[in-house]
Amino acid sequence: MTAVGPLETARELLREFPVVDGHNDLPWALREQVRYDLDARDIATDQSAHLHTDLARLRAGGVGAQYWSVYVRSDLPDAVPATLEQIDCVRQLIARYPQTLAPALTAADMEAARSQGRIASLMGAEGGHSIANSLATLRALYALGVRYMTLTHNDNVDWADSATDEPGVGGLSAFGRAVVGEMNREGMLVDLSHVAATTMRDALDASEAPVIFSHSSSRAVCDHPRNVPDDVLERLPSNGGMAMVTFVPKFVLQAAVDWTAAADENMREHGFHHLATTPEAMKVHRAFEERTPRPVATVSTVADHLDHMREVAGVDHIGIGGDYDGTAFTPDGLSDVAGYPNLIAELLARGWSKPDLAKLTWQNAVRVLSAAEDVARGLQATRAPSNATIESLDG
Repeated sequence: MTAVGPLETARELLREFPVVDGHNDLPWALREQVRYDLDARDIATDQSAHLHTDLARLRAGGVGAQYWSVYVRSDLPDAVPATLEQIDCVRQLIARYPQTLAPALTAADMEAARSQGRIASLMGAEGGHSIANSLATLRALYALGVRYMTLTHNDNVDWADSATDEPGVGGLSAFGRAVVGEMNREGMLVDLSHVAATTMRDALDASEAPVIFSHSSSRAVCDHPRNVPDDVLERLPSNGGMAMVTFVPKFVLQAAVDWTAAADENMREHGFHHLATTPEAMKVHRAFEERTPRPVATVSTVADHLDHMREVAGVDHIGIGGDYDGTAFTPDGLSDVAGYPNLIAELLARGWSKPDLAKLTWQNAVRVLSAAEDVARGLQATRAPSNATIESLDG
């Protein structure tokens, strides 16, 4: 009899408890590459030359639910309509591939999709700039299907500080706390990826429902401001929330953090913005990479974060949020959405039990959304929608 190895065991587990992935930027990639021409990027066909994501690779990866990010850049002057375009893209994808993708608004919808063998498709807005300081706009996004909002992206908003910007309001302002309260009332998950540690702590103080980190790793393992400090991870059990590990090398591998800082400085020294992608800028970047090879993260690198996050927060409070199609580089073994079985096999080899892995992949994320729905029902019974403004609360 042939022994079953960790990889096949991982695939078997994912057939029963598939991955709920907290963050995939396919809609933005479709906007940038083909301006939402879904014929030009038909994900029912092999898109490995262009994207991390297509339907066959989602199936191969054991994905059972996906939060599609409806991200737009924080410097766009028209962030709200651009967010609506992103939402429309997700809705078009679901309508185009109904045999594979199932619309999901609730935890019950997620379970129904799993029973049908379809991929539950949810949406998350990435950055509070998408509501333009308007609680009514927040409610409209929820009505359109958005089930989490990341409070900031890389830049501060008027009412919350980002992890990668200079301190503005010192965490959450009074209006920021009102945003959290209205998200709780609606049933929209408060996502603390991208926010400053001060904002994380203020949001945990303010939120009446479980919070999530849709794509963040451990700051103790890799010292990057996008990651979650241990004191915040320690608060997740009492809050009921979860942190979903991301795969982005510069957030999970310390050598990649240091390399990225040096590469960015090299770009600035040559007169380019560190994110510039013009031919001249890329020539400078490629020359740097030839002189100083890029450090490579692996499946083991990501597993190190999960080991630590499980130790600090507990196995009931962790998950997975790969950030595919939102990063240029991925770890070896996790090059695209087909790679999740490799991570589960690595964790099996490290002694993780099947019940614990079922929590990591599926059960925790479903529980957290269900809990947010329960909180919302209670709040809606006692509290009317808020019409507060940033001017009235923050001056």
